[in-house]
Formats: sequence, C-alpha cells, structure tokens
Amino acid sequence: MRTNETNIVDHLSDVPLVHHEVLDNYQHELLTEEIRGLLLERNAVLVAHYYTDGAIQRLADSTGGYVSDSLDMARFGREHEAKTLVVAGVRFMGETAKILSPEKTILTPDLDASCSLDLGCDPDEFSAFCDQHPDRTVVVYANTSARVKARADWMVTSGSALDVVNFLHERGEKILWAPDRHLGNYIESQTGADMLLWHGACVVHEEFKGEELAKMRHEHPDARVLVHPEAPASVIVQADYVGSTSGLISEVRESKAKAFIIATDKGIFHKMRAVAPSKILLEAPTAGESATCRSCGECPWMAMNSLTKIRDVLRDGSNEIVVPFEVAQQARIPIARLLEFSKDKKIVVIGNNDA
Repeated sequence: MRTNETNIVDHLSDVPLVHHEVLDNYQHELLTEEIRGLLLERNAVLVAHYYTDGAIQRLADSTGGYVSDSLDMARFGREHEAKTLVVAGVRFMGETAKILSPEKTILTPDLDASCSLDLGCDPDEFSAFCDQHPDRTVVVYANTSARVKARADWMVTSGSALDVVNFLHERGEKILWAPDRHLGNYIESQTGADMLLWHGACVVHEEFKGEELAKMRHEHPDARVLVHPEAPASVIVQADYVGSTSGLISEVRESKAKAFIIATDKGIFHKMRAVAPSKILLEAPTAGESATCRSCGECPWMAMNSLTKIRDVLRDGSNEIVVPFEVAQQARIPIARLLEFSKDKKIVVIGNNDA
C-alpha cells in the first residue's frame, strides 16, 4: 500500500464537542407539531442519517420522510414530489442531494455540520495530488465535498466500494483512492487492487481500539462483532461482519445471534433497536491506554442537528445548500456512473427504509 505523504490528516484541531439539544416533553411536543405544520406549508420532506439523534429519525419516519445513509437520502429526495428537502446529517450529504435534485431547494439544519473525511480532503490539494498521478482512476468515497467528487472518475459508498474497485482491478486499472485510509486499506486487502491512498480518517471510527475489542469479545463470547469498514484494521480483523450502515442494520435484524458488539457511530442503535427490539446491542470500546476519545463513538457534527434548527430552517428558509452549476455537473458524472454500474451488476448501493 502506498499513501500520499504531503496531505496526511491524522488529527483535526477543530473537532467540535458533542452537544445534544435538551427538551422536556412539552417543548418536544410543541416543536414537533410546529415542524409538521411547516413541512406541509413549505411542501417539504425531512430526510435524516442513521447517525442523527433518535428524535430526528422518529420525526422523519413519522412525517413521510426517510432515514438512511447518505446516497440513499439523496435518492429518496430526488424521487419524492416535495419541492424542498431538509437534510439532517452533514454538509456533504446536502450537497449530494442538491447534485441529484438541482431543481429542488435543499436546506440543512446547520451549515457548519461537516465531516472529518470531508475536512481532511481539501479540493485544491486533492486535485493537485490527482494531477501528479494521471495514470490512475480516481475513486472517491461518498463522504467528500462536491468539489472533490467533481474531480473523480467514480464515487462509491461503503456498500459498493468492493464491487467497483474489484471491477476496475479486473480491467487492469490502478486506483487513486480518497479520503478514508482505513476503508481504502480494507478494499485493497480484499481486492488486491493497486491503490494509492489519501490519508484521511473518520474521527469516530478511528477511536475504536483493537486491543480493547479483543478483551470485550472475551467477556461476551456469544456476541457477534459488526464493524463498519472505516474502522482500523485491528478492529476489522476481529469482525464477524463488515459492512455499510444499512448492511449492519440488516445483519442485526436478520442474524440469529442475540447479542452484537457494534463498531460504528452509536446513533445507529436507534434504527437497530427499531428493527430488532429483542437483540442486545453493545458499543465497541473506544477506551483504553491508547485512547484519545475525541468522539467516543459519536460524530460531533451529526450532533449539531436538532429539532430547533430544523424548525428554524423551515420557518426562515435559511441554510440553503448551493452547489455551483459547473461543479454539480461534473460531480454528477461519478455518481451517475455508480448508479448505472449498480443496475448492470445488480448490486445494492443504497439501502431501504426498513434497513
């Protein structure tokens, strides 16, 4: 495996603190009813990522909206008749929705809600890196800005990356991959592809500790270990199942196991409990001698979403996502290439509402 050495982002100094909105039952009821009315008034629909607060996910489900992963959120928004889409997640998710639905108004609860993978892959630096390796096919993960996607040949999700890279590898193509080094390393190990990796990482998944997970597995020998491929190799190697957010949820629902150790953002537990209420869900450890625990298994940017902010953007029409026309045109190409590939190969690249 070869990595870029000039643009390594191991630790970000501006990771915000996790902060959740606190509402009593009366405040919660008033706020949700106000949002319901505003959604109808503005011909809007709410989509939410699996990692957002459970109250937001419940509201999306109960108002005809959608809870899923990033590409599937954008797909739902494109197919829904609503003229306005409120994207509760992080900024790149709103950008992807805008790319697929340029005619719609895309609002997001907080424009500052970002992602360490996005922040760690500056578009200008990434473009220069690509220029240094013109012989490579550029494959970027969904967790990137519109400008980074616009520089790519392919965009992939965690659920489709193995299939796409294996397809390119079989054609003899060499890959330039960005931004998550752990996911890239996992794909390289599974496909044998020649991959040059950008050196980014997710602040949540990087916190999971292989040594501490081994101890936890010893304490819970019957628990099935489910790991998102953005986790470090020391964690992935211990997994009974490695997969995307939708894949992890499906595994909890369909597996005969009664207990699971989950190595991904704890926000996913809301959906897992909904589809498999009798299962025992355990958080994979982020503690230990080597832990910094900046996130402790929870994305601080996802936590910036709140019911109050959703109400405010619907009421004021604020925080609109804008993607320049030329960037959106170019970024649509690698996304469309993935969607077409999934049809031809009959693979699942996006989830579904009950998974």
